[in-house]
Amino acid sequence: MGVIGDNVPNRVESGAVPGEAAVASYVRLYESGELERRSRLLLQRLAACDLCPRTCGVDRLKDQLGFCSSPGRVLVASACAHRGEEPPISGYRGSGTIFFANCNLRCVYCQNHQISQNEAAFRSEPGSAEMLADIMLSLQEERHCHNINLVSPTHFVPQIIAALLLAVPRGLRLPLVYNTNAYDSVAVLQLLDGVVDVYLPDMKYSSGQVAQRLSAAGDYVERSREAIAEMYRQVGAALVLGTDGVVQRGLIIRHLVLPGGLAGSEESLTWLAESLSNRITLSLMAQYYPAHVAGTMPVLARRISAQEYRGVVHTAQELGFEHVWSQETESSAHYRPDFLRQGHPFE
Repeated sequence: MGVIGDNVPNRVESGAVPGEAAVASYVRLYESGELERRSRLLLQRLAACDLCPRTCGVDRLKDQLGFCSSPGRVLVASACAHRGEEPPISGYRGSGTIFFANCNLRCVYCQNHQISQNEAAFRSEPGSAEMLADIMLSLQEERHCHNINLVSPTHFVPQIIAALLLAVPRGLRLPLVYNTNAYDSVAVLQLLDGVVDVYLPDMKYSSGQVAQRLSAAGDYVERSREAIAEMYRQVGAALVLGTDGVVQRGLIIRHLVLPGGLAGSEESLTWLAESLSNRITLSLMAQYYPAHVAGTMPVLARRISAQEYRGVVHTAQELGFEHVWSQETESSAHYRPDFLRQGHPFE
């Protein structure tokens, strides 16, 4: 993954103490009792689940299943030291990545479809706050990761905070990365203010019709933009990096370029620049390949061209974005996980 703009890897917010203030934030919330209060509020939401914009209203405390097919207990599909994220997230020891099972979207090209759209595989899996706390601490103490990277966390936020309540007194101090498809509830995100250190949302589409067709979420554009605006309100545009170049606090927005302009890249990037800020760091991804059922859809059954990708990069530059991570168009070969094999899904 390359970079456009000379100062992205070393950009540190003025006056910040790298790695100190951000890491201490959720610890202070724990010590004041505020983290426990928020945990109670979030767990209550499971009784008539409204954790995401679908607001299914099912009682997950009684294991009723809504759109994401997720019960009241947390379901972890995989955990590893991941070195394939953006450089300031992976660092040199890897990002402590926890992949949660199931999802509140149904993306036809999902590269993680083995765990995001295979509900039956995880229906009988055990899961508890204690187990998740153990995983977090193992990633910190045994694998020495730079952060805890929560992948597809939206439908398990209450369980994550419950685990955090157990992990903090046992010594967890790593920054939390909220790695999301951005189909999030603003009300839930507000309860994560001061808990999450780094927001890593997708910005998938600029058309509701495309979002419905490809991800079964016709209101994705409105809801994701509201969510990203809330993340920006919480952490701002500047990345706070430690002296080792690893991110401690901030916002990085991912945009996957799709064939035939389906992602609506120009409109999305224009909205971001004009409504929020062009100082936000972007990760423009060229790694698309026809995963899952995308190969059966002619419009998605090919990789993107170099020309398509260069056009999106050029748009970002024209809009004044200086902090942009880029990929080679051949990068799709490096981002094909296999969650069915034993061990690391990306090796």
